[in-house]
Formats: sequence, C-alpha cells, structure tokens
Amino acid sequence: MRRAAALGSAGTLIAGTLVAGAITAPVATADSGRGGTSETRGVQLAADRAADKGIDWADCPADSGLPKPIQCGTVTVPLDYKRPNGRQITLTVDRIGHTGTPAERQGALIYNPGGPGGSGLRFPVRVTSKNPLWVNTSKAYDFVGFDPRGVGRSTPISCVDPQEFVKAPKADPVPDSEADKRAQRKLAAEYAAGCAERSGWMLPHMTTANTARDLHVMRAALGERKLNFLGVSYGTYLGAVYAELFPGHVRRMVVDSVVSPSRKKIWYQANLDQDVAFETRWNDWKAWVAANHATYGIGDTPAKVEAQWQKLRATAKKDPLGGVVGPAELLSFFQGAPYYDSSWAPVARVWSKYVAGDTQALVDAAAPDMTDTVGNARSENGNAVYTAVECADAKWPTDWRTWDRDNTRLHRDYPFLTWSNAWMNLPCATWSTRQGPAVEVRPGKELPGVLIVQAERDAATPVGGAYELQKRLKGSRLILEKNAGSHGVTGIANPCVNQRVDAYLLNGTLDSRDVTCDPHAAPKP
Repeated sequence: MRRAAALGSAGTLIAGTLVAGAITAPVATADSGRGGTSETRGVQLAADRAADKGIDWADCPADSGLPKPIQCGTVTVPLDYKRPNGRQITLTVDRIGHTGTPAERQGALIYNPGGPGGSGLRFPVRVTSKNPLWVNTSKAYDFVGFDPRGVGRSTPISCVDPQEFVKAPKADPVPDSEADKRAQRKLAAEYAAGCAERSGWMLPHMTTANTARDLHVMRAALGERKLNFLGVSYGTYLGAVYAELFPGHVRRMVVDSVVSPSRKKIWYQANLDQDVAFETRWNDWKAWVAANHATYGIGDTPAKVEAQWQKLRATAKKDPLGGVVGPAELLSFFQGAPYYDSSWAPVARVWSKYVAGDTQALVDAAAPDMTDTVGNARSENGNAVYTAVECADAKWPTDWRTWDRDNTRLHRDYPFLTWSNAWMNLPCATWSTRQGPAVEVRPGKELPGVLIVQAERDAATPVGGAYELQKRLKGSRLILEKNAGSHGVTGIANPCVNQRVDAYLLNGTLDSRDVTCDPHAAPKP
C-alpha cells in the first residue's frame, strides 16, 4: 500500500496448470464472476466484447519513456458495470513479448505495483533492461503493465490543480493546538470537495472491485483464458478481490507485501496499523544510521539519531529550509527510508551533508520542483486515485472525535507517521459519494494455489496482512523474509525468495509448507 502525499502536509509523493498451447486458444465466454447480478452480467458482456475486439498494439508514445519493442494499446471498459452499454472509459495497456521459444510461452503476466494510484506501465522495462531477477520468467511470459482506471494514461481523475498540490511549505502535520487540527480538517474537506467538483462523475466507480472487473476484461482482450498476475502492495488487495470475484479464472498469482483483506481493516484500521509498523521500521533505520556513525556523523546511538531528527524538524518548522522545506516536506523525503532498504544510504547521505553544514543538498532532495509540471501532475493524479479508491471501497468514520481519539492515542507511542497519515485520509470523512461495503474475500476451492511473499518488518503493509490473506486463500503458501522490512520483496535479490517465485511462475511449484527465508543483504553505507 503506497502512501502518496499527505494532503495538508506533505505535498509530494504499493496453482492451476495449463499447457502452453492452451493459453493462446480462443477465449471462452467470460466467467460470470461474483458480486451482484447486474455487475456479473455487465462484466461478462464487457469481457466478451473485449475478447472479440482484442488490442491494437503500436509503438508507445514518444513521451512515455517506454522503449521499443514495448508496445502500447487500449482497452475500453464500462464506467459502471451495472450499465455496460453506458459511458465507457479507457485503460492504457503495454506489453513486451516473451523472450523464449514458442513452446516456452505460458501467456501474459499482468502486473500492478500498488497505490492505489500506481502505474504499471514500466513493468515491461524489466525485460528491456535485462533485470536479472526476471530473466527466467520473461522467457515464458509476455510482461503486461497497465494504468488502472483513473490513473495516468488511462481515463484520469484529479482533485486539485497539480501546482497547488505540490506547493511548499505545507503545515506541520503534527498539530500543536486545536486550531491546527481545525485548519487540517478544513483542508481535508476542501480536498474532498475538489475531488467531487473535478472528478465527481468517476468517484462512485473508483472501487477495487471495479478495477478487478477491469482486469478481467483486460485478460479477455489479451486473448488469455486465465489470469497470471503479480501484485505488489495495494496490488495484493486487487489480486485478492479478483480471486474472490473470478476464482475460476486464476492460473498463477503472486502477491507481494500484503494488504490485509479483512473488512475490519479496509481501510481505516489498515492505516492505523501502518502507523505502528512505520515506527518500527523507522527505529530499524535509526539503529543502522547509528551503527554507521563513522560514515554519516549523525549520531552513534538510535537515541542520538532521533534527537537529531527532532532538532531538524524544529529548525525547519521555525524557518523552512530554503524557504520551502518544513516538517511536512522533511517527512515526505525521510519516509523513503522506512519504506525501502534501497533508500537507507541515500537518505542518510543527504542528512549527513546537512549535519556537516550543506543545507542545499537537503533542500534539493526534499523540496518540490515547480518546473516539473509533468511530474507534479503525476503526483497529484496518484494522490487523487489513492484517495478516491480508499474512500469508495469501504465506510469511514464521519465523526471527527473518532479520528482525534485514535490518532492522538497512537501519536503518543508512534509519532513518526501518525498525524500525517490521518490528514492524508481524512477526506474520506466528508466524501461526497457512497462508500463500501468492502468486498468479503473468501474464494472457494476452485481457486488454485497462490504464492504470498512478505517481509516480516514491512512498514507499509504490516505482516499481519499476509497471515490474514493466507487464511482466506486455501492452498496458498507464504514465503516470509525474516528480520527484513523492505517493501516489495520480489524486486530484491534474495535467492531463497527469487528461486521460489521463478519455480511457481514457470512450473506452478509450491512448497509443501510455508517457507522462512533469511533476510536479503543489508544495505551498505
């Protein structure tokens, strides 16, 4: 589950076996799916149409950054599956063909990187860049990415002018007074109203269930009888909902860094749980920085590193660095370290320069680039989709006293992220369209074995989500990376994990029991 920008505060930015020949056979009539009579008829009609039409592939647009031989195309889906003949929206899809022999091909592998609001269009670049972790899998599969509904090159949504969205400095997310809280509540309500004004026609239909239906239509358009899917972060929840709605159409599914599918967690409690997990991983990083004090000079104990963080926050609050980097912008930059081990050294290096007297390095890293209008529009769109999906998927508390009680309590022990996360999600308290209920994920026996991959100390998607999903997906297997916490395990070199992902995708092989792997190599200073 990828956190985008904090609204009022941060400003800028988660098996069945088919023989190879059968994969390319003509698509049968779409599975009727589950989840309501009108929607099931609508998705079947849309999938049948997509299967007949296919996808007209062409070179990707010059401004996409997607090199040849990656190709792009579009798939048309209903805005509302209850009205399949009504208004239509467009999904942008891309692909690169498998690199092996015709006999090795096993179909298309569709990818979602998370969010909600993330674009998957960079997925085929793993083939053109010869990413070593994906060389084996790419022999068997076409790599397919897409922008989900509302995102980027698909029919997009927006909630505020992008340049206003990234403008800095924003208010400190940690309130000092009731007046500070009232100001943040006002910003959240204004953001929700902006979403309704700019994108209200799409908001009721920005649900994970509808994105799963879109995925089903896309599968048909690709000419695939069953779905091969890799979902990371929020993509795991998308995969879980697809498994619930279309269990008979799953072939292979890998879910990595798992969002809990419990209706009690989606989405209010999931974000509270995230606050706790971020504090844990923040502490892990502080210990690493302290252990490498000789390199960074920030502090030789975690307590001293924390003291430096508090000093930096206070300095930036009193007088924003470079006039644009306050506590909110600092948090946007520093939260990369709890997210990804790959950010541990870069974030520490920039901080080290600041401690040594180089303020500009930190300003350059944490301040928005107001000249990057394309990137700013992407950030705003990602945050809009994040908000729209989470607000639409499930019911949220509407009484401010609930938010205030829960976040005040959490902040006492888990201060790193709590209030920032609260303000980011608070628009859901005044959302303009119907909310939820969340999908109940409990697919039946027809679902083949699913591979679940999870780091034990993941901050963005706490480990409890993996255990919860496994209970609901009968026959699934869990690979747990012990004493590790980087988000997105399948993208990291760890042979214990990588070899099992390959074996599953290539041969449908699942271990007879769950597997615990040692952590991947620790970051080097």
